[in-house]
Amino acid sequence: MMPSLWVGKTGLAAQDMNLTTISNNLANVSTTGFKRDRAEFQDLLYQIRRQPGGQSSQDTQLPSGLQLGTGVRIVGTQKMFTEGSLQNTEQPLDMAVNGRGFFQVLQPDGSIAYTRDGTFHLDSNGQIVTSQGNPLEPAIVLPPEVQSFTVGQDGTVSVTTLASPTPQVIGNLQTADFINSGGLQAIGNNLFLETGSSGAPQVGTPGLNGLGVILQNTLENSNVSVVEELVNMITTQRAYEMNSKVISTADQMLGFVTQNL
Repeated sequence: MMPSLWVGKTGLAAQDMNLTTISNNLANVSTTGFKRDRAEFQDLLYQIRRQPGGQSSQDTQLPSGLQLGTGVRIVGTQKMFTEGSLQNTEQPLDMAVNGRGFFQVLQPDGSIAYTRDGTFHLDSNGQIVTSQGNPLEPAIVLPPEVQSFTVGQDGTVSVTTLASPTPQVIGNLQTADFINSGGLQAIGNNLFLETGSSGAPQVGTPGLNGLGVILQNTLENSNVSVVEELVNMITTQRAYEMNSKVISTADQMLGFVTQNL
């Protein structure tokens, strides 16, 4: 069997996975707080026919060798945690982290997930929750008859009520950061989980120790660039066509040999 057939096959498989990554980015171009993925390619093992630097004679060495590659694979996808553009929404429960950091969300199993999606709502108890109904951590519960709701840049939450027009602090939002945000595990619903690669969460007050400030009435858009992804898609399409051509050419060469032997 011709090795070029298998090399071309690995190219097709890798470009197909790359296109899947690009299509997911484009599908989430309007997803609040979404972070685009980038596929990472790596060449496979090499067949060493002649060792570089090997002795060609007693006194001379080979300046280069004969090394035949066996193809390519995608070894991982990296989340690009660059900030998306900020959009003013005039909705008091919409929040964005301007800088580093994640909102903390309490999941039904008691674990903490992390998100850049600041689209929050109130449940029947007046508690601030995500679109899935999971509460913010630490919990923020608004009292009845709230007239105004304000979140400061440092996460201080204050309200005024009919009975008390003077602002009252009812809680403080804290955000979390990671040494390696790219090591977080994406689980869907705009949520991430801590992993061994991400490191432990560093929880603190927004605006301090490198954490970004919180902006109320604001949402962070997806950081996907449509133009860039379309260019990547065209490049991937051309690479797929070239690998298909390699397989077609190798098949024709193999057919010629079998017909003439």
